[in-house]
Amino acid sequence: MENKFINRYHTFCKSLQNLEKSRKADPKAEFVLEGTVLNFSLTFDISWKVMKDILIKKLGILDFAVGSPRETLHQAFTNGIIDNDQWMQMLRVRNHLAHDYDGSFAEERFQDIITVYYPLFEKLKENVGKYYVTPDNPPE
Repeated sequence: MENKFINRYHTFCKSLQNLEKSRKADPKAEFVLEGTVLNFSLTFDISWKVMKDILIKKLGILDFAVGSPRETLHQAFTNGIIDNDQWMQMLRVRNHLAHDYDGSFAEERFQDIITVYYPLFEKLKENVGKYYVTPDNPPE
């Protein structure tokens, strides 16, 4: 069972590496914008599940709605896994992007994704990495 949580963390790290490519790419290229939105959404979804894993498996916190990103973010903030309320804003952006059929919202939020949200993901990776470091699972 432990491997499932470690694998999810590694998937988060890989997704974050993919999102990093957008920081150097031209957002005017259609595939860059689409790829950034997809990588951002995937990274966000995996990140809150990594937070949930830590809350449940490592901290033993069970009194929250485990299927809810909003509840998980709240508990992660309360327990010091994240320290920034911009995660709630990020959740709203992710939800809005799911219904951005013409790409206009994605264009508006591209800079936020790479300059505001990407560093929050990086900080999360630093904060939670300690929960996943074992002799069999060295740091990335």
